[in-house]
Amino acid sequence: MCRHNLPVIAIVGNDASWQQIAREQKSMLGSNIGTKLDFTSYEKVVEGYGGIGYLIKNQNEIESVILAAKKDAANGNPVLINVELSKTDFRKGSISV
Repeated sequence: MCRHNLPVIAIVGNDASWQQIAREQKSMLGSNIGTKLDFTSYEKVVEGYGGIGYLIKNQNEIESVILAAKKDAANGNPVLINVELSKTDFRKGSISV
């Protein structure tokens, strides 16, 4: 996006885990080793490439960050919004293929 000056807004749902894999692995093998990650600062990574990054840790920040990201994109900047998510059992029982 940065190399080609594409004013794209990308959103990363960051749960610091390979959660879909972890659910099945835990139930099948009794361990979720290798699936727990640290929260990664993807917003800083995009800044290193010349884009604009935002971090959302609280749902109250969503509207203001999206409005700011739209302005940045309208000015020709690629934007990444890194949204830290909490853990959930959503899709429990789903199988990754």
